[in-house]
Amino acid sequence: MAWALEIHNLAVSAGAEPVVRGVSLQLREAECLTVLGESGSGKSIMAQAVMGTLPPGLRMSGEIAVWGRRSPQPRWGHQVAMLPQEPWLALSPAMRLQPQVAEVAHFVRGQAWPAADAEAGEALQQLQLEPARRKYPHQISGGMAQRVAFAATRAAGAQLLIADEPTKGLDAALRGQIGQLLLSHLQPGQALLTITHDVALARQLGGNVAVMLDGQVVEQGPASQVLQRPRHAYTQALVQADAAHWPRLARPLRSGAAPVVQAQGLAKSFGREPVFANVDLALAEGEIVAITGPSGCGKTTLGHMLLGLVAPDRGTVRRTRQRPHAFQKLYQDPPAAFAPQRSIGDSLDDLIKLHQLSSAESQSLMQELKLDANLLARLPSEVSGGELQRFALLRILLLKPDFLFADEPTSRLDPITQQRTMQLLCASTAAHQWAMLLVTHDAALADKAAHRRAAVAFG
Repeated sequence: MAWALEIHNLAVSAGAEPVVRGVSLQLREAECLTVLGESGSGKSIMAQAVMGTLPPGLRMSGEIAVWGRRSPQPRWGHQVAMLPQEPWLALSPAMRLQPQVAEVAHFVRGQAWPAADAEAGEALQQLQLEPARRKYPHQISGGMAQRVAFAATRAAGAQLLIADEPTKGLDAALRGQIGQLLLSHLQPGQALLTITHDVALARQLGGNVAVMLDGQVVEQGPASQVLQRPRHAYTQALVQADAAHWPRLARPLRSGAAPVVQAQGLAKSFGREPVFANVDLALAEGEIVAITGPSGCGKTTLGHMLLGLVAPDRGTVRRTRQRPHAFQKLYQDPPAAFAPQRSIGDSLDDLIKLHQLSSAESQSLMQELKLDANLLARLPSEVSGGELQRFALLRILLLKPDFLFADEPTSRLDPITQQRTMQLLCASTAAHQWAMLLVTHDAALADKAAHRRAAVAFG
């Protein structure tokens, strides 16, 4: 069989700072390779090097060959296609969903438009997105956007498919479905490279696994060997870091805690589609309430109502605190929270100056969140999704809100960083006595981090 991908001694640096160091990997035709590792370990930078899309300012050395072709870069769409980590950056806000998928088959593969449109409709139906096919990206959830981006990427029919965190923000059933669709790409003349922190997905895909830490591959081999009998200490910790194994994170509530936000009789529909009805929900000081449910069921809409961003069709929301900026949101898709053309450091400095916050506290939180100071000079698009999510969390922690709507706050983080981040969120909630509504697809995480789950009938 032919080599689909050969990487030899790949190094990527940002100035004097090494980002990827001495990575060598190989992937054969009709096989899959899964790269596991924590946020910021260099996984996505390695994939961008393969695609030839490294951000400006990053320098690369070493050799990369895609289907034996070393130079120039492989033809996008035909030889190689990439499912990006952030679906919002891959979808046009001005186009409905089905045409976005159809135009890939039309322009990349040369299909006649009627056939491309029919294929796109079938792909969206297969991903349980048929009711949303005429919507725009801003009208769907993050998990739904991830599935649309997957359908569009797959429509290119590229020989080498690179999937960067394809299951983030999805419930267990949809994660399994995406895994099956990825496996369907393993045909003669095709190959699959998956970048993920989802150990369950790596198990499902099988094939070979490489584990990255601090820009280096620390362990690689058959998935059955690496995931069942890991040798490296980091791999062992990664495999064992499932939320089901965590200690209880929610701190005991203070007696007589006052309510922060109260909702009564909430109902919402979009057109003829009912989202929920007769929802009663109250959150007190220091309380963490979790909401779980499938992607696109209305969890985010409910959180937006508590923030005052969406008006209910019926019912009332009472907020007992009126302090400026007292109600905050930690976005599921962190690019939505950052100005794309300003460096992360400039955005953070703006916040500190505007609200007269502590620079020393910001530096301390960066250390606690394992954020390197060198990242401050980069644009939001030049760091990983997990790093950007932690910067978003840092800003929230500096503001010390009265109410925090945390919408899938750890979906872009590896299991180890996820646990560390949730420990910090739960400790901060108790220390500052804010209330937190936690939206998550992970039932085990909800049980460990929340005081209770809200009983909401969606749909």
